[in-house]
Amino acid sequence: MKCLTLVSALALSFFASSGAALAATVGQPAPNFTAVDTNGKPVSLADFKGKHVVLEWLNPGCPFVQKHYKPGNMQGTQKEATSKGVVWLAISSTAPEASDYKKPADLAGWMKSQNAAATATLMDDDGKVGKAYGARTTPHMYIVNPAGTLVYAGAIDSNRSANPADIPAATNYVKQALAETLAGKPVSQPSTQPYGCSVKYATGA
Repeated sequence: MKCLTLVSALALSFFASSGAALAATVGQPAPNFTAVDTNGKPVSLADFKGKHVVLEWLNPGCPFVQKHYKPGNMQGTQKEATSKGVVWLAISSTAPEASDYKKPADLAGWMKSQNAAATATLMDDDGKVGKAYGARTTPHMYIVNPAGTLVYAGAIDSNRSANPADIPAATNYVKQALAETLAGKPVSQPSTQPYGCSVKYATGA
């Protein structure tokens, strides 16, 4: 517990991602992009026109990412979403020079070891996709509706700690927003403040 408290304190840099651009705007068209997945296959947001799409910014070395993966919270959210026809794209914008960067095969192996249910895991080594969305933290979550409009941007849940024990009492914003938009309703909390580790963008990206 003491270690997690220290990690939480040290990770207060999670809002200070100096390289991040202005965030994509909720209520406006989501920026289109193409990135290669961990198998080297190009994947475009436009490929999924007409479907709901969740974007999850990912870095397995981040304690806040581990908070949601170790107890299966992120995987459970992925599985619930994809079972309803939602496309889930996990995106790594971690720079290759970062100490916790994972090469495509290693990242794919990590996702498999976690029993993740993402539709695809994408490599954004140059940070262009992350910058287009203004992704600041890992995790940082976005939801795009079938019309291509960004309907949610922010945190996965309401408890801004790195302690997995805090998950049960938190509101899962992604589940909430998906339930509303899948039902054809407006998202009641379309924007929340993300929390986590700063995205480690490539220098000069």
